[in-house]
Amino acid sequence: MDNVAWRELGLTDEEYRMIVEQVGREPNLTELNMYSVMWSEHCSYKHSRSSLSLFPTCGPRVIQGPGENAGVVDIGDGWAVVFKIESHNHPSAIEPYQGAATGVGGILRDIFTMGAQPVAFLNSLRFGDLEDPRVRYLFDGVVAGIGGYGNCVGIPTVAGEIYFDPCYSGNPLVNAMCVGVMPKDSLVLGKACGIGNLVILVGARTGRDGIHGVTFASEELSEESEEKRPAVQVGDPFLGKLLMDATLETIRKSLVCGVQDFGGAGLTCALTETASRAGTGIEIDLDQVPLREEGMQPYEILTSESQERMLLIVEPGKLAEVEKVFQRWELPLAVLGKVTSDGNVVALYRGEKVVELPADSVAGGAPAYNPEYREPVYYNELAKFDPSVMPPPGGFGKALLKLLSSPDVASKEWAWRRYDYSVRTCTVQGPGGEAAVIRLRETGKGLALSVDGNGRLTYLNPYIGGMMAVAEATRNLSCVGAEPIGITDCLNFGNPEKPEIFWQFRQAVTGMAEACRELEVPVVGGNVSFYNEVEGEAIYPTPVVGAVGLLDNPEKACSNALGSEGDLICLLGAPEVSLGGSQYLKSCCNKVAGRLADIDLQFEKRLQEKLRLLIAEELLVSARDLSDGGLSVALAESCLAGNRGAVIDLGRMDNLVMQLFGEGPSRILISFKPGNRDKIVMLSKESSIPLTFLGIAIENTLIIKSDDDIILKLSLDEMKEAYGEVFSCIMG
Repeated sequence: MDNVAWRELGLTDEEYRMIVEQVGREPNLTELNMYSVMWSEHCSYKHSRSSLSLFPTCGPRVIQGPGENAGVVDIGDGWAVVFKIESHNHPSAIEPYQGAATGVGGILRDIFTMGAQPVAFLNSLRFGDLEDPRVRYLFDGVVAGIGGYGNCVGIPTVAGEIYFDPCYSGNPLVNAMCVGVMPKDSLVLGKACGIGNLVILVGARTGRDGIHGVTFASEELSEESEEKRPAVQVGDPFLGKLLMDATLETIRKSLVCGVQDFGGAGLTCALTETASRAGTGIEIDLDQVPLREEGMQPYEILTSESQERMLLIVEPGKLAEVEKVFQRWELPLAVLGKVTSDGNVVALYRGEKVVELPADSVAGGAPAYNPEYREPVYYNELAKFDPSVMPPPGGFGKALLKLLSSPDVASKEWAWRRYDYSVRTCTVQGPGGEAAVIRLRETGKGLALSVDGNGRLTYLNPYIGGMMAVAEATRNLSCVGAEPIGITDCLNFGNPEKPEIFWQFRQAVTGMAEACRELEVPVVGGNVSFYNEVEGEAIYPTPVVGAVGLLDNPEKACSNALGSEGDLICLLGAPEVSLGGSQYLKSCCNKVAGRLADIDLQFEKRLQEKLRLLIAEELLVSARDLSDGGLSVALAESCLAGNRGAVIDLGRMDNLVMQLFGEGPSRILISFKPGNRDKIVMLSKESSIPLTFLGIAIENTLIIKSDDDIILKLSLDEMKEAYGEVFSCIMG
């Protein structure tokens, strides 16, 4: 074989040597293509596996952890929740609508593959500076793609987050999360079980779209990336809806032994992973694969990432019933072959054997690397920055309005009004809250869902930033009264072969794992997205956490909106804050630097437990996590959410900029009826959690005083204009 063939396919010389050793011969070109996609970073996690082992993945509720299509967690009453988050970053950078749409379609299939009915989508998005026309094009296309697919399949998009920074200009992040529910005894795994069982392809015909898409996702973007547009898949949400309903029907009727989505690496991934998990082999005839293009070669058929396709493992005696289901849904079905006992994946083409490979080798034989890592030079330099040297704002009200009108903070209604977040009529709280809340018809209980990450903080301190991502995602669940029961993560980083990038990754994962252990929340699945760079310039290290919580009564979920005039407003939690890495420094001073406030995970755990107790006893009117913009933005957003004003007295303060705009973890803005004051004080003292009285709710105006002097006074109309019209003005 040409001695550069494997290099052109993204394999190293050493990896090729390993393949020859594992197979016992040189692979042919078709087989080499299969190794290329399955040993890519996107599929094999060869640079991250050793670090991911730090995560706690077990717990009393965990039914299925990492290693399958999605994680599964017990929610009681014989039911389980199924969820996962994945990235579709590089495809969205090249073709934003289809990149985002197929990201949503792919994560949807991961959920119903397990036997779960999908009930909600979430997303986490990052883009460059909106002054750039290309960025606006990407932003508009991604939002349209998310809404276009989700709305068509009839699953609500209930929550998400959107941030903007120049580091994401050429490499946006599009992380899609899906959540489903199912009777826990209906779980189906992606295993090719049962020697002699049939291997069946259902869904769309196979074309040339998406060939080597996972290889494309495992390299840095460059000027040549636009030429790889064919590596972006094309979705069909209407077909996706039919495929979901038909597949779930076969699972409910116990007609299938195993189900696997055709995701990254297409047929190659589905065949080798299902066989490897089961310890079996598979033999198929490629001539039986329904094609929509003429002249496709075996390697194209095997590596195409055409969407809306599933692999079913079916007992021969149940084939007729399976065929009836898919005929009724007017979906193609093709019997490709059967499950064998020898552990090999064999593919025939025009009567000749073109593939014979060990399933374990292709699916799990890739090397696990332990890259060199070292602290970047910038780390200590930025940590030395003293925010006190920045000039004071030209008025606290003006600074707050500037924060409210920054794209990071401003209302994202422009985006989420394009999503259907109430379809299925189970949405109790949708976009705009601390966490989404959906009602489960089957049990009457509720699920709370959040997605959270802050690349700016992780850039300044990956270890603390990783902790804060987990803490904030779970804190958002606690703000509505839900007990966190599991998380899934999407780890977006640059090139792991660069020591400074891998240091960021390792530090962030270590911090996340420590937070998960302390908060007793297992990681049940997720995704690593490396090589998020353009021309050698990496994005901020951006770990995104999707969290799921359980509510006994979703109708009693706490809101983040101020209630009636006269309600008391307090700060519950840690008083420690920092301007380092703050939204104030970024938006008002054009600076990203400084030290982050420390996080005490034991205190964080006590705070969340106490907050959930206060909500369960119906003592609170509202609860809002303090994050971007600190106390001032939290007050403004709570006022806007409740169409209510507030008068706040900070007392005598030396550093009002720090108090108003400083940020730190473990802080909740709460409001409650005056009659509940004594009990709330008592409960907070029991857990040694500081409770600081700030003021009361009033009509129409936010007033902040210090030592009886008014330092900030803004009407609701002023704040609404700053907060609510940003994207309509920029995007039209």
